[in-house]
Amino acid sequence: MSNRIDSSGGDVNIDDDPHAVQESQIRKMTRLAIEYQAVNLSQGFPNESPPWIVKLALVHGVLLGRPYEDKDGDSEGSTIEERLQLSLSNMISLDGNNSDGSATSAAGGDQLNQYSPPCGRLDLRSSIANYYQRFYNYGDVGAEDITVTLGATEALASALRTIGRPGDKCVIFEPFHELYPSQCQLFYLEPVYVTLRPEPNENADEIGTNWTYDQKELEEALSDAKILVLNTPHNPTGKVFSKSELANIVALCLKFDVYLVTDEIYEHMCYNDHVHICIPHEFPQIKHRTLICNSIGKSASATGWRLGWCVHPPHLRNTYRGIHDQLAVMSPHPMQYAALSYLTLPNEYFSDLSCKYHRRVSKLEVALKATGFRVISPQGAYYLFVNYTSVPGLAGMTSEQAAMHLLKNIGVACVPGDNFYGTKHPTTRNQYLRFAACRSDDDLDEAI
Repeated sequence: MSNRIDSSGGDVNIDDDPHAVQESQIRKMTRLAIEYQAVNLSQGFPNESPPWIVKLALVHGVLLGRPYEDKDGDSEGSTIEERLQLSLSNMISLDGNNSDGSATSAAGGDQLNQYSPPCGRLDLRSSIANYYQRFYNYGDVGAEDITVTLGATEALASALRTIGRPGDKCVIFEPFHELYPSQCQLFYLEPVYVTLRPEPNENADEIGTNWTYDQKELEEALSDAKILVLNTPHNPTGKVFSKSELANIVALCLKFDVYLVTDEIYEHMCYNDHVHICIPHEFPQIKHRTLICNSIGKSASATGWRLGWCVHPPHLRNTYRGIHDQLAVMSPHPMQYAALSYLTLPNEYFSDLSCKYHRRVSKLEVALKATGFRVISPQGAYYLFVNYTSVPGLAGMTSEQAAMHLLKNIGVACVPGDNFYGTKHPTTRNQYLRFAACRSDDDLDEAI
């Protein structure tokens, strides 16, 4: 039992603590999907492998224990992928030993299976800096402005702890990813919610084409807040915040001295004419109050690697790195080395991500609409946050009942929409379900 002793000598249930953090509803639905042998469209992780060259780099790093180095003549007429494969083949044929019987890593010592600097490998941080120059023409970031983290989750947690103090208010757009209010609870911050709503539509039977927020509601929320968490492209709605919306957000953050913490893990999944905007580049006036959290998990199909980073202002560097050091020490060193191969993948890889996931999102959207769900087409990310209240057999159910019905009777796992709201307003309560379209085409076809 999770008990402790109160001042009178009696037991107090820790679960009664209003700051007690609960189990992830999303991961609970994944467990239930396994239990009921359902197609898992609940949790947002792909079931396809990372790029081959990235996996090769990881295996090579683990087995050799040090970075691959070209020897004289090795690179002539061959690709890095071919050279890595040849090196691995030679290593395996020798059972991990050199021709003289010594361990393959002896010459340089085993580096990659040991601690890295807590802030991350210098070559990786430099490569991340180059990544922002490459994709956003944002050159005002260097290796010392970056800390490699244990995924974007830890990047965000360290950011909240760096900026926030117990009792500080943190503004979150709802619907939200459940980790945002949970992390606020961990650090005794007070979450304040601003609701995204379907834009008004003249046709009452239609749900609209975009999710919008009330600027006055946001201004009121920020007026006495310390932090705003902004996720774009947005989970779960698929909204990509426009340049005009970001300009409004930036102006309000500057007006009230609010720090902006961004979660940008779906940056390469923007559809049609929607584009992801790097805020400190587009709005340099707020770069000193912006922390960018990101990871390779979604874009590299490597959610289990826990490799992320935070781009932080110089005046927060030491505090951020100290907190990261105490929370996580470091991201796994072999994954850091392999991430170097990910960051140098050709541009076509990243543009293909958008095409692949847009196709899957569209396929699932068509099927859901045909069943009676009301859908706002996602502008980015790979989720569909859909209104189920007009679906025969689901109308009148709570969102949890609807999700369990689909799980047990249809064989498809999704997430109750109420999990993504903090205010529980009548206009949002028991209205929505979230489906993830990141699974393979075979899985989507089976679910449909």
